[in-house]
Amino acid sequence: MQQSEHKTTDSIIVNKAKPNIIKRIFSVLWQFINGTRKLLLNIIFFFFIALFIAAISNEKDHIIVPNNTALVLDLYGDVVEQKHQIDPFNAFINEAFSKKEKRPEILLSDIIKVINKAKDDKRIKLLVLNLENLNHVDLTKSRDIGQALNNFKQSNKKIIAIGEQFSQDQYYLASYADKIWMNPQGWLLLEGYASYPLYFKSALAKLNISSHVFRVGTYKSAVEPFIRNNMSNAAKEANSLWLNELWTTYKKDVAKNRGFDITNFDETTTALIHKLESTGSNIAEYTLTNHYVDALKTREKIRQDLIAIVGKNKNQDSYSQIHFDDYLMQSKKLHLVESLNKTPKVAIIIAKGEILNGEQPSGSIGGDSTARLLRKARKNSNVKAVVLRVDSPGGSAYASEIISQEIELLKASGKPVVASMGTYAASGGYWISVAANEIYAEPTTITGSIGIFGMVMTFENSLAKLGIYSDGVATTELAGFSPMRPMSAGMAKLFQLNINRGYHDFISLVAKNRHMTLAEVDAVAQGRVWTGTKAKELGLVDELGNLSDAINAAAKLAKLKKYKPLLIEKEISEKDKLLQNIFGHAASILPLSTFTSTTSTNPNTTEKLMRLLSTQLNKLSSFNDPQGMYSRCESCEIN
Repeated sequence: MQQSEHKTTDSIIVNKAKPNIIKRIFSVLWQFINGTRKLLLNIIFFFFIALFIAAISNEKDHIIVPNNTALVLDLYGDVVEQKHQIDPFNAFINEAFSKKEKRPEILLSDIIKVINKAKDDKRIKLLVLNLENLNHVDLTKSRDIGQALNNFKQSNKKIIAIGEQFSQDQYYLASYADKIWMNPQGWLLLEGYASYPLYFKSALAKLNISSHVFRVGTYKSAVEPFIRNNMSNAAKEANSLWLNELWTTYKKDVAKNRGFDITNFDETTTALIHKLESTGSNIAEYTLTNHYVDALKTREKIRQDLIAIVGKNKNQDSYSQIHFDDYLMQSKKLHLVESLNKTPKVAIIIAKGEILNGEQPSGSIGGDSTARLLRKARKNSNVKAVVLRVDSPGGSAYASEIISQEIELLKASGKPVVASMGTYAASGGYWISVAANEIYAEPTTITGSIGIFGMVMTFENSLAKLGIYSDGVATTELAGFSPMRPMSAGMAKLFQLNINRGYHDFISLVAKNRHMTLAEVDAVAQGRVWTGTKAKELGLVDELGNLSDAINAAAKLAKLKKYKPLLIEKEISEKDKLLQNIFGHAASILPLSTFTSTTSTNPNTTEKLMRLLSTQLNKLSSFNDPQGMYSRCESCEIN
């Protein structure tokens, strides 16, 4: 009996010991996990502290520009008037995981600033155009850069363009160089301009989606992709006119830069094949014999020839050089306090992108956000005149009118407004420009397209295919309107009346500000697109000139003898400023291998198709006008 009790006691002791051991194991494990967690958090914390210190110290400020060196204009991405707003933390994460921006952007103003500064910089002996990562730059922006390149050459400094191959956009800029060197296995074909939108009528029919379109303007082709399977004859007529004007300008500029005749461009496959066959079907040899390039050189040969001009770099492995981004950082340091002095200012407000209702981020035009910038210029006693730089194919008619009203208030306050048209200032882009005291367009600006449209899609037939129906009662014929139900004839009539009224408002605004009759405006309106040159002939703009010309004109209207330009843009929060400072310098601290990416600025065919489809869907989702009324130029986009 005693032995049994002893065994029972031992068993109880053992059973009590097991939980203690398990508890001790879990305790040790938790201490390890918790300690590891704290260690990782501390590492991350001190990592960000290091980034913060780097942001404050700003290592880029200590970049040294070598004497007798080459400035390499190695542009990466699309050239734009204003960059799209990007969350700094997301941008950092994308880079950390080798996911660079799909469409990186470079400011046109930054490119011109760098070229102008290099012109008078005695340390810069040569400008090298390395444009292989330049994705898209339209003709209007290219001509502005070209003017800066011509000014650079007045300092008796040379420009050499180098490349494996050149796209049409890249080659236009390269033509301003004194010499163009291309790889013996390189590629260059100048194709011209085209406009080939996608059309969805049959696709919408297969999906049983009903499109209700309301428009005014014979040439208002913005809605054609949703009601046709091809381009109308009226649209073809109008588009051919301005496309050929742009292509003629391209050819004249390149021919002048290269010193050959405008007939040197091969616009038929027959002519191109004949020249190719004479060079053994070698594209590079064809570009040489056709005087598009000056020499065919390998990478090593180019490197050695540039060393002969500017000498070797400090590593002795290439020619002495400083890159665009580094030189730009040096240039920006000189302008940090520009807005703080009391010199009278000519404010510059960028209106770039789609015109949308409400508050919009940088890179888009918001009825509220852009109006707020104009109001900020009006309230600033130091601002004496305003230049509205427009680069937009249009969008919401309501948002356009909100912006136009703010321009009228600026003028009423005694501050003259000059509209400066960039690549596009069409439809809504023209609407927000026409209220200005003067309008400056560039010869290749695409403008006009004065017209209005509205579009409503209803899905009653699509839902019926799925066995879904909408039915019920309402107190009036107006109540219960929904895209899930058919549109009545009466509701369609109301929409069309509203569009007619919108068109009348548009041409009345033009007639008032351009001192024309309604009949005169209607004759050049109807949604038709014009180049800047033609728009001046028609009285739609006052002068041909770039942004600098518009700034000078605004200062003259304000009777300013001494002034400084002041860019007024949407302010970012203090938090975002801090994040930009921190994450903007992460790349200079982490190993370069962290940021390697296979993403190219030159997409393949599949990527181009997906981008095109995505763009069309984004346009539909961006239609946010409260009255469903739009003034947008769809045909202004060039392939």
